[in-house]
Amino acid sequence: MNTKIVKIDPGNPRMDCIREAGRVIKEGGLVAFPTETVYGLGGNALDVEASHRIYAAKGRPSDNPLIVHIADLESLFPLVTEVPPKAERLAKKCWPGPLTMIFHKSDMVPYETTGGLDSVAVRMPDHPIARALIRESGGYVAAPSANTSGRPSPTLAEHVIEDLNGKIEMIVDGGSVGIGLESTIVDFTEEVPTILRPGYINEKMLRDILGEVRMDKGLIASDSSVRPKAPGMKYRHYAPKGALMIVEGQQEKVTDKIRKLAREKIAAGYTVGIIGTDESVGEYPQGIVKSIGARSEEESIGRHLYSVLREFDECDAAYIFSESFDTPRMGQAIMNRLLKAAGHQVIKV
Repeated sequence: MNTKIVKIDPGNPRMDCIREAGRVIKEGGLVAFPTETVYGLGGNALDVEASHRIYAAKGRPSDNPLIVHIADLESLFPLVTEVPPKAERLAKKCWPGPLTMIFHKSDMVPYETTGGLDSVAVRMPDHPIARALIRESGGYVAAPSANTSGRPSPTLAEHVIEDLNGKIEMIVDGGSVGIGLESTIVDFTEEVPTILRPGYINEKMLRDILGEVRMDKGLIASDSSVRPKAPGMKYRHYAPKGALMIVEGQQEKVTDKIRKLAREKIAAGYTVGIIGTDESVGEYPQGIVKSIGARSEEESIGRHLYSVLREFDECDAAYIFSESFDTPRMGQAIMNRLLKAAGHQVIKV
């Protein structure tokens, strides 16, 4: 398949290109496009065959649910059997934005889109290209991240091209995304709203709006035999090709431990990557050292995480050692992604 790649300025979107991409989706094709979180792989959420094609293009397990993207609140109600008052309150505060909510689905949504579940995950992205494309596509776009399943999520169109060129009809290049981590997911099919995936909208922010919320205890159970209710709960995600290990503890001890581990692996003939920050990269004299951002600006860490993991693939790093990032706003989300990428391989010092 010949994948068409078009560049669009998010500040001045070319509607002719967006209308063309919308036609592709209406006709059952797949289009990768930018959101404020990561690039999504869009298909008609109400078309069974389009959902099958999304799973096939990504190599994604078919029990891993897809998120339905909408462009306005009115589009939510036909998808679900009810919208709890708390969910409507959260939507009015956080949509459009990096938030996905799970509801009991209506008959309108095929099981092929929900991974066989009676619930549906819905999001309203806050990106001009994404929202325009959703409207031109008919209003309901199923869009997981536009990468090969298990690989780091794409934050640039180049990442999408690397993984999906020749497998989908079109890629809309809208430049770098803003946040760089997938949306927060909150489940409203439970009595107490439950966080299934942490993100930019953090637990404290949700409590301020909703009152009681809880974190799902099975969030990191990668070997669970239970069908996952949301993307990223069951399977290894975001993983580089090399073995990634996270070192946790007091910063000085973490730095010393990573230096020691890198020295040992390099002496054994391996290519070693190190993930530090602007504040710490000068402490590592050996290995391929990359800054993920600044601890003083934690949004930069989330924005660069997946790009840095992909860069180590280009370097053929056999081992990657990363500092941990217990930052106040996004630390929970960053560590959730890092732990999944590392297969929960953590060294405590």
